[in-house]
Amino acid sequence: MASKVLPALLLLGFLVIVMLSFHPTPLRSVALRVPSPKVKPGVPPEVKRYWMVLLKKGPIRNQDTALAAKIQQAHMDNISKMAAAGKLLVAGPFENDETLRGIFIMDCKDSLEVVSLVGKDPAVTAGRLVFEVKPWWTVRNCLFK
Repeated sequence: MASKVLPALLLLGFLVIVMLSFHPTPLRSVALRVPSPKVKPGVPPEVKRYWMVLLKKGPIRNQDTALAAKIQQAHMDNISKMAAAGKLLVAGPFENDETLRGIFIMDCKDSLEVVSLVGKDPAVTAGRLVFEVKPWWTVRNCLFK
């Protein structure tokens, strides 16, 4: 029995030392350059980061028809509010009735701002939708200003 305990204790000690010495390094923003045939040769256009928000079915979808319609209207009002503020550039549902319900493309300074804005959406707070945020890069002025 003692022959099994000693290796386990050594492994546990090693893991504790590794965990205590680990210091995560924050990610640094990287400026990407992508060549484009629409610009002068040798002058790459600037690439900008936007945020893709994948809206998915949430765990609470058992509201009655009237309440679900009220939540949907509040969701649409919130979309208009974020668009008017210049934070939401594209929004729309998918045609099917699968888990993935729709997308937002947002122009925010970081993912924390995206989470703050989308997390207040009435469909999210009601549990009808959940979301996932992904950084998305495109050439500036390709689709958006």
